Amino acid sequence: MLWGLSFPVMKSLMLAQQNLLPGTGSWFFTSLGVMYRFGFAALLLAAVSWRELRTITRREVEQGMVISTFGVGGILFQMDGLAYTDASISAFLTQGYCVFIPLWVALVNRRLPTKKAFWCIALVIAGVAVLAKINFHSFKLGRGELETLAASFMFTGQILCLEHSRYAANRPSSFSTVMFAGMTLLCVPLVWATAPTASACLQAYATLPTCGFLALLIVPCTLMAYLLMNCWQKYVAATEAGLIYCIEPVCASLMALFLPAIFSAWAGISYPNEQFTLRLVLGGGLITAANVLLQSRWLENRA
Repeated sequence: MLWGLSFPVMKSLMLAQQNLLPGTGSWFFTSLGVMYRFGFAALLLAAVSWRELRTITRREVEQGMVISTFGVGGILFQMDGLAYTDASISAFLTQGYCVFIPLWVALVNRRLPTKKAFWCIALVIAGVAVLAKINFHSFKLGRGELETLAASFMFTGQILCLEHSRYAANRPSSFSTVMFAGMTLLCVPLVWATAPTASACLQAYATLPTCGFLALLIVPCTLMAYLLMNCWQKYVAATEAGLIYCIEPVCASLMALFLPAIFSAWAGISYPNEQFTLRLVLGGGLITAANVLLQSRWLENRA
């Protein structure tokens, strides 16, 4: 739900920044936003958990850096892929980790996924395809599609790293601080390469609405979302976690029904609400059904 919130917030922030710095490329806004978002999150988390950080372990540092590398790699591949494919196709292919994870688990364990997992994966793929309005007749695997699949593969690594037994004893606040700091540092070169001027880094957040959008991205969409993920995902199988995370586009679609008008009135931008359609009901219903099935005992082998 918190990641779903980030989509209308990021869209509103981008529109507001384009009014402040017309003609500036989206790469600059995106990389600057990621740098500020995770940089402030790292500072806030470090301020709260500074006593714990004094005893940080090598494996906590290692896990934080591994996750930050996968996270930034996924974001960058996804961003560049969007320049060469439709947003709907990108949204569909990004959820590829719900397929990659069970395939990886099957290879490692040398055991096929359960019948229930197959049905849940099929329901999720169908639901995301409906939400993204995928036209399979015109679908092709070009640069944009391949880069988006690479992004999904990187996100797969991020999810699998959280459940690895090597990091079972790690403290979430410690490796999350390293993760946020690592993602910030990895974005600095991209900001430097795309910034039109040094002052543009401040001008992009020169109004109250842009700072407010950034605050929403920092606190609920980053600190709260990633801490929940990093703390509790290790108690859930990676395949199950990947399927649960696919509820994100459903939440994003629901919030897009009313938040754009609120944000537009506040920031003075033109961002209309999306319309409630049968596509949203059907696509969201299929993904929700997959998650209900995942938590039920139906199709389980019983002794």
